[in-house]
Amino acid sequence: MSTPAQRPAGANAGAKKRPYRKPAQDPARRLAFDALRAVDERDAYANLVLPALLRKAEQDVNFTRRDAAFATELVYGTLRMRGSYDAIIAACVDRPLNKIDGPVLDVISLGAHQLLATRIPTHAAVSATVDLARTVLTEGPAKFVNAVLRKISQHDLDTWLEQVAPPYEEDAEEHLGVLFSHPRWVVSALWDAIGVWQPQAAGRTAMEALLAADNARPEVTLVARPGRSTVEELVAALDEDATEPGRWSPYAVRLAEGGDPADLRAVRENRAGVQDEGSQLVAAALAAAPLEGGADARWLDGCAGPGGKAALLAALAAERGAALLASEAQPHRARLVARALEGNPGPYAVITADGTRPAWRPASFDRVLVDVPCSGLGALRRRPEARWRRRPADVANFAPLQRGLLRSAIDATRPGGVVGYATCSPHLAETRVVVQDVLKGRDDVEWIDARACLPQVPDLGDGPDIQLWPHLHGTDAMYLALLRKLR
Repeated sequence: MSTPAQRPAGANAGAKKRPYRKPAQDPARRLAFDALRAVDERDAYANLVLPALLRKAEQDVNFTRRDAAFATELVYGTLRMRGSYDAIIAACVDRPLNKIDGPVLDVISLGAHQLLATRIPTHAAVSATVDLARTVLTEGPAKFVNAVLRKISQHDLDTWLEQVAPPYEEDAEEHLGVLFSHPRWVVSALWDAIGVWQPQAAGRTAMEALLAADNARPEVTLVARPGRSTVEELVAALDEDATEPGRWSPYAVRLAEGGDPADLRAVRENRAGVQDEGSQLVAAALAAAPLEGGADARWLDGCAGPGGKAALLAALAAERGAALLASEAQPHRARLVARALEGNPGPYAVITADGTRPAWRPASFDRVLVDVPCSGLGALRRRPEARWRRRPADVANFAPLQRGLLRSAIDATRPGGVVGYATCSPHLAETRVVVQDVLKGRDDVEWIDARACLPQVPDLGDGPDIQLWPHLHGTDAMYLALLRKLR
């Protein structure tokens, strides 16, 4: 599907008029609007801007947990379904969406989400959203918002999507893009990837399951860092009804909706943390990969920011008496890595360095991980706005850096040592193609079957590399290739 209309950054043009009545103040809806404007105006990420807005709002004693939960649902729900809502809004207006002022379009989108994806009564959704419009816009745009929302309220979501999506038989990718609110190019890339990894099931059903999983609210998953915390400790510290063990990682605990990781002492003390199970599996697989000859004493995380995998690797290394060097090119991310590793009992160091111009000698490490920068298409559940922000050219722009980091990682590994190339994307141009290109013409590196390092995880494909999927594994779509340096 085509990308949703770009929201103009400026406020509504023209002189503001005093509303004919004072609108009711709704802190949750106003907060959600402010978050959407930050995403549109400053290219902010919702998972970064929303917590700051919530912390500020919670200083008001009248702002409740229910308000916070509602505001969170409005922000993430609206961003996830923005493509579908834009198609519906376009059918209800007499002008192109890019001719509608950005703040106005955001208010309408918030109202559309309430009407089409929540149990809020129609009259309440319309009335409260129009009141929001009177607060943040002016009376003229508020009347326009009211008229559009009343048109939207005439049908439910399924009926609208039947009307605005092209038939599947005529354009399958556009059809699925409209139904599941993904840009057409992303649908195409995901379909190509599924065709490689799950060719026996790469049809409409699999694509619908994957796109639906991208739109589902992700679970909060905790990691009990080995030697510092245990799954049993985390479960015991919470109501048993509020937790479930991880599906695949021996270090994972899944938190029930509404659970707050900050309530856990182990999290506050940095002995445990929040980490997607897919990221845990990447670190666990690298640690489980067999070495040939030599010691197992020096580990490197060459792209360590913001520090989740580095913290788990440091804990696993400490159990073996190994040391971890965590390197991150960006100073502010290196500080996050240092914070994540605080208190680790084993030897470790955090440095700010460019992995493509290494600050270490060649063949210095037994195990090396490079979780390279990428498009982030594997984490659309967590960063729903990324699907509208990314372009196909971004994938190509990351390619030189990804290849450079992998080459440097191989050079940093001793003979018999292991390299892990990971990325949070299922796009073939960021995953298997990168590894194949780097290994082309080299006879000093071989693939390791990564599936053997995660025997408990099903549906990993034919190997030797692995691809995790949100609809199959309940994780982000992490990719991992394991390579052994031969000489």
